[in-house]
Amino acid sequence: QVQLVESGGGLVQAGGSLRLSCVASVRTFSNYAVAWFRQSPGKEREFVAAINRSGGTTRYIDSVKGRFTISRDDAKNTVYLQMNSLKPEDTAVYYCAAALVGASLWVSPISSQYEYWGQGAQVTVSS
Repeated sequence: QVQLVESGGGLVQAGGSLRLSCVASVRTFSNYAVAWFRQSPGKEREFVAAINRSGGTTRYIDSVKGRFTISRDDAKNTVYLQMNSLKPEDTAVYYCAAALVGASLWVSPISSQYEYWGQGAQVTVSS
C-alpha cells in the first residue's frame, strides 16, 4: 500500500508563491508516475500537472503553464509543485496522486488512472 502525504499549502496573496510537497511511503518510488489534481468548492476535480517516472516528461493544464512547475526527487520519495504568480482562481484543495507504471514515458491527466491519493492540501489565494 502506498501512502501519499501532501504539505506546503496555505494562504497567500495574489502574485505570491507556494511549493507543495508530496512524500510517498514506498520503496521504489521511481516506478511511479505522479500527478497533482485540484478541486474547488462546487467544481469537479481537475488535472493540474503530471510527471513521468524519470522526471523527463511533464504535462500541465493550460491555465498553469508558465506559472507552475512539477518536479521530483526520488532520493527523497518526493514530488513538488512549485506555484508562482498565484491567482485567486488557483484556490482549491490540491491532491497528489500516484500510479505504478511500466512505461517510462507515461503521464496522464485522467484521475481514474491513478491508484493512490493523498489527503489533500488547501491552497487559498487572496485578491
